Amino acid sequence: MPYYRVAGSVPPKRHTQHRAPDGSLYFEELMGEEGFSSDSSLLYHVNIPSAIMAYRSWELPDQSLVPNHPLTPRHLSTHSLFGEDAPEADAVTGRRLLLGNGDVRLSYVVASTASPYYRNAIGDECLYVESGAARVETVFGDLPVDDGDYVVIPRATTYRIVPDGTVRLYAIEANSHITPAKRYLSRYGQFLEHSPFCERDLRGPENPRVVAEQDVEVYIKHRGNGPGGIAGTVHTLPHHPFDVVGWDGCLYPYVFSIRDFEPLTGRVHQPPPAHQVFEGDNFVICNFVPRKVDYHPLAIPVPYYHSNVDSDEVMFYCGGDYEARKGSGIGQGSISLHPGGHPHGPQPGAYERSVGAEFFDELAVMVDTFRPLELGAAARDCDDGVYAYSWSKSGKETAR
Repeated sequence: MPYYRVAGSVPPKRHTQHRAPDGSLYFEELMGEEGFSSDSSLLYHVNIPSAIMAYRSWELPDQSLVPNHPLTPRHLSTHSLFGEDAPEADAVTGRRLLLGNGDVRLSYVVASTASPYYRNAIGDECLYVESGAARVETVFGDLPVDDGDYVVIPRATTYRIVPDGTVRLYAIEANSHITPAKRYLSRYGQFLEHSPFCERDLRGPENPRVVAEQDVEVYIKHRGNGPGGIAGTVHTLPHHPFDVVGWDGCLYPYVFSIRDFEPLTGRVHQPPPAHQVFEGDNFVICNFVPRKVDYHPLAIPVPYYHSNVDSDEVMFYCGGDYEARKGSGIGQGSISLHPGGHPHGPQPGAYERSVGAEFFDELAVMVDTFRPLELGAAARDCDDGVYAYSWSKSGKETAR
C-alpha cells in the first residue's frame, strides 16, 4: 500500500506496552509481507490472536482446471451460472472458478447471504463489485462497497462479506501480492503525477471494533495437496477474530472505485497498459472506462488487431456498450478469453463503424496473464461454444 494509516488506539511507540483501562495488556500482532522486509501493520488485540479451539478440513468448491486445448478463444456468460432457481450463495464458499493458472484464479459469485469469516492464506484478493452493495467486515474495520468498487484484501486478512440484498462479485485471487502499477509510484510509494488515480481515491477501513462472541469459525484457504495445490481448513477460535482496539501501518484492505480512474487518451489508439490499475506476479489488471477517444483526424478508435504473444487476455464486461465486441453476443457479465497464440481484435464491422466516434460508453475489467490460463468447471458450464467463429465474415457459425 502506498501510505500510512492509523485507526483506533495505539501506543506512542511500537513494541511497547499497550494497556486496557483495567490494566490488562493488549496483544500486539505484526502482519507483514516478505519476512519482515516489506509493508506491514501492527494490530492490538484484546485476546491472543493465535488461539485455536478446534480445526477441521474444508472441502473447497471445485478447483479443478483443464487446459484450453484445442487452443480456442472463448465467450463465457457468467450470468447463466446463477439462475433464479439456484440456491442462495455467499461470497466465499459460493465462488465458482472460471479460469486459473499458478499465478491467479478468476471466479464469479452471486451472493445474497453473509459469508463465513474467511482468510486467504495463498495471496491477495481483488474483488470487483459488478452490481449490488455489501459491507466487507475485516479485522481492520469495515468497508462499505457498491457497484464499480474494487476491494483489495491483503493475504491472510480475516474478513467476511455481508450483502445488502444481492451482490455480484468478480474475484481475482492471486498467489502473490496485488499492488497499484509500480510505474505509478515513486520509490517511496507515493502516487506520481502521471498516475490515473491517487491516494485521495482510496478508501481504507475505519473504526476497528471488539466483538464479544466466542467459538467463532474462520475458513482458511491455504497451500496444500488439493487441485491447484490448494486446500481448505476451518479453525474454531475461542474468541471473535474482530477484537482489535487499534492498528497502524501500510498494509490493510482498501477500496478503489472504477469511477475514480482517470482515463489516459491520445490522438491515436492507446495500448492496454494505459488502462492499467493493479498488478501481481505474472499478471496485470486493467480497466476500460467511459472516455473520449482518439482525436487524430484519421484515427480508428477501436483496438487494432493484435497478437499479444506473451499473454492470455481476459475481459470482463460490466457496463455500457463495448464497441469492439458488437456482433459477438457479448453483453453484461460476459467474459472473453483471448489466449496467447491467437490474433484478436474488433468484431467484423466494428473497425469501420468506429471511425469518427468521439466517445465510448463502456466498462470492462481486464486481466492479462503471462502464463496460459486453464478452464475451471464454471467456464466449461457457461462457454457459448461458438465465439471462436465470430470473426468469420459469413457470421453463419455464430447464429445461435
